[in-house]
Amino acid sequence: MKTADYLTLSRIILTPVCLFFLFAPIEHKEIYAAAVFIIAALTDGLDGYVARRRNESSSFGKSFDPIADKILIGSALYSLFILGQIRGWVVAVILGREILITILRAQASKKGLSVAAGIWGKIKTFTQIIAIIMTILAVPGAEIVLYISVFFTVFSAADYLYKWKAAFSPRKSEPKS
Repeated sequence: MKTADYLTLSRIILTPVCLFFLFAPIEHKEIYAAAVFIIAALTDGLDGYVARRRNESSSFGKSFDPIADKILIGSALYSLFILGQIRGWVVAVILGREILITILRAQASKKGLSVAAGIWGKIKTFTQIIAIIMTILAVPGAEIVLYISVFFTVFSAADYLYKWKAAFSPRKSEPKS
């Protein structure tokens, strides 16, 4: 495994640590949970930077980087829902988008198409991370930022669907000679 792969793996490993602090009956648990979440979230950008800088692209990184993001974000959102800090429909929209895009990527891959992360997907991830941190720490305005992240979640899904609609269209059969 390469350095970038270890960073991706660390994001997966840090997720249950963050969840432990969210649910732990200890003083200042929110600060600990937010700190671990921030460290895990930073590995998202760092692993890509390291892989590009060192030219260390790997099949592990290509496969597990998006999975690690979904594990971190999805687990945090669902936990915050269980704790009564965010509404269920928000979790449903965000996780529904992730499932949809995962299916899209798989379908596109079967047809030989590459579905790279676009700018709207990166903005979506950034706003989700900020919203989760603000929600964990009960920062005023967290709900507004969360709704902004829902907007970018839906917008980025629409952008992917538009750009990659060919992945869902049936293949045209070859003309018979």
